Amino acid sequence: AGQFYQHAPTETSQATLASVSPVFAVMKFDKEGNTTYFEKKKTELYQELGLQARDLRFQHVMSIATRNNRIIMRMEFLKAVITPEFLLILDYRNLSLEHWLLNELASQLAGEGQLVTYSLPFEFRAIEAILQYWISKLQGRLNTLQPQILETLEALVDPKLLSVDRSKLHILLQNGKSLSELETDVKVFKETILEILDEEEVIEELCLSKWTDPQVFEESTSGIDHAEEMELLLENYYRQAEDLLNEARELRVLIDDSESIIFINLDSHRNVMMRLNLQLTMGTFSVSLFGLIGVAFGMNLESSLEEDPRIFWLVTGIMFLGSGLIWRRLLSFLGRHLDPPLPPHVPAVLKKPQPAAGKVEMKTSLKGETFGLSRTTLTNQ
Repeated sequence: AGQFYQHAPTETSQATLASVSPVFAVMKFDKEGNTTYFEKKKTELYQELGLQARDLRFQHVMSIATRNNRIIMRMEFLKAVITPEFLLILDYRNLSLEHWLLNELASQLAGEGQLVTYSLPFEFRAIEAILQYWISKLQGRLNTLQPQILETLEALVDPKLLSVDRSKLHILLQNGKSLSELETDVKVFKETILEILDEEEVIEELCLSKWTDPQVFEESTSGIDHAEEMELLLENYYRQAEDLLNEARELRVLIDDSESIIFINLDSHRNVMMRLNLQLTMGTFSVSLFGLIGVAFGMNLESSLEEDPRIFWLVTGIMFLGSGLIWRRLLSFLGRHLDPPLPPHVPAVLKKPQPAAGKVEMKTSLKGETFGLSRTTLTNQ
C-alpha cells in the first residue's frame, strides 16, 4: 500500500502532462515540393527532430538559431524548422500564411520559382523563401500606408483652410502609429540578420548540408564556399530591410514637416484674425474718442450753439473726420511696427555673380515634390 501511495501520484501527474501537452499542426515540405499535413504533440516532435523542449518554445518574436544540425526560425507568427531534407511549418493555420504556403512555397522549394539559390542545397532555398516572404510582407504594409498618409497630408496641408479637419487628424494619428509599428518590425528584422552576420560560426552552422552531405562538403572544399553564399544571401535581405527602413523614415520626416506646415498655416490665419480684431478695436476707439463731442451736445444743458441750424452738420463732420484721421494714424503706426523691415541695400560691388541659366539646378524638398510646394514658396508664405 505504501508503494502504491508513492507511485500513484507520479503516474497520474505524468498522464496529466501527456494529455495536456500542446499539439502542433504541422505542414511538411520535402526537396521536391511535396506537401504533407499532420498533427503531433510537442514532446514527440522534438524527440523525432533530436531537439530539446526549449528549442520549440519560440519565446522570441523573431529569431534564427541552429540546434543539432537543425535551423529554427521564428518570424512572429511564422514558425519553421529546417533540416537538410525537409521543412516543417508549425501552427500554419493562418489565412495569409496558408495562402502563401499552398500557392508559392512548394514551387520555390522545388526550385521552380525565382529564387537565386535554386542550385544550392535545400536549406538555402528554405531560408530564402521565408526571408523573401517576410520582407515582401513588410513592403506590402508600407505600400498600403504610404498612399493613405500622402492623401491625408495633402488634404491637411492646404493654405486655404482656416481650420483642420479632426477626422483627418485622427486618420493621420492611426497611420502614424501603424508606421511606427512597421519601423519597429523592420528594425527587429535587421538586428536579427545582423546578429548572424557578425558571427562567422553561426553562418557556418546554417549550411546544414555541408556537414551531412559528402558531395556538398567536397564542393565546399573545392572552391564553392557555401558559407560565403549564405552570407551573401543574408546581406541581400539586410540591404532590402535597410532600404525599406529608409523609406519609412522618409515618410516619418514628411509627416513631421507637414505638421510644421499645418501649424504655420494656422498661425498665419490666427495672425490675420488678431490683426483684424486690433484694427476694429482701433476704429472703435477713434469713434468713441470723437463721440464725446456728441455726448456734450446731448446733455440737458442749454447754450447758444443749439440755436444755430448749421452747428449740427459742423459737429457731425468734425466727429467723422476726426475719427477717420485718428484711425488712419493708428493703422499706419500698426503697419510700421508689424510689417517686416526691408532688407538692407547691398552695393553692386559686394554682389556675387549669378550662375548661368543653363547651370542653375533647382532642388525641391520632399514636401514640394509631394504637394507642389517648394522651400522658397513656404518661406514666402
